[in-house]
Amino acid sequence: MTTVLVVDDSAADRRLAGGLLERRDGWNVIYAVDGGDAIEQIELHLPDAVLTDMQMPNVDGLALVNRIKEEYPLVPVVLMTAKGSEEIAVRALEAGAASYVPKRTLAGDLVDTVEQILASSTDERHHSRLLNRIQRQECEFVLENELGLIRSAVQYLQEMITQVRLCDEPERLRVGVALEEALINAFYHGNLKVSSKLREQSHEEYYGLAKQRMLEAPYCDRRIHIQAGVTRERATYVIRDEGPGFDPASLPNPTDPVNIDRPCGRAYF
Repeated sequence: MTTVLVVDDSAADRRLAGGLLERRDGWNVIYAVDGGDAIEQIELHLPDAVLTDMQMPNVDGLALVNRIKEEYPLVPVVLMTAKGSEEIAVRALEAGAASYVPKRTLAGDLVDTVEQILASSTDERHHSRLLNRIQRQECEFVLENELGLIRSAVQYLQEMITQVRLCDEPERLRVGVALEEALINAFYHGNLKVSSKLREQSHEEYYGLAKQRMLEAPYCDRRIHIQAGVTRERATYVIRDEGPGFDPASLPNPTDPVNIDRPCGRAYF
């Protein structure tokens, strides 16, 4: 049984929308008179979708969308828009509402719109359930020397640890910072062999030399290699460049307070 919550402070509009939805076999419709009442109904029944008016007393449609997206992100919200509510409807769509139906076209469009949103929501829920059952992920990348690819790789690797629920959000962000720093080092210091000492002397010369070497052999032909393995217990990353390498003993200790303000060396511990 599919449950749809209809929210509208107008009893006539509430019954009109609900009556249209109740004609659909297998759909159960429940009602709320405003946003505050809607939150209570969601907590009690956890509907499959919410259909809400925009202009209501107490908690309006925009506030309701924000609350639902924060507390019930898998419950889609469809807006009913009346003349004069277009601006707030746009804001609600930007906040995460799934779709909208003008009140003047409810009879022709409402059921089809809600049915389409429910189908998409069901697919999303199944996909979310599937991702929650991932036990291990592995991947391997070979990247050209492009900063855009590095940023995309970091985002993808962060998504991997999110999918297996390995850590909380602050830790996920720290992992992303560490990965980006290591990949940036492989890009500038490894493949392009631009010295960090030059960066301390002149940012302009540092980035200018890097830009030049991105077009010159052998630097432009080198690649960055990433191997990643993620389980529910740990994440392992191996990052390798094709540069000549360096002596780790020559690097300053990045954890020493004396070196805390240095712009380099943070990816090595």
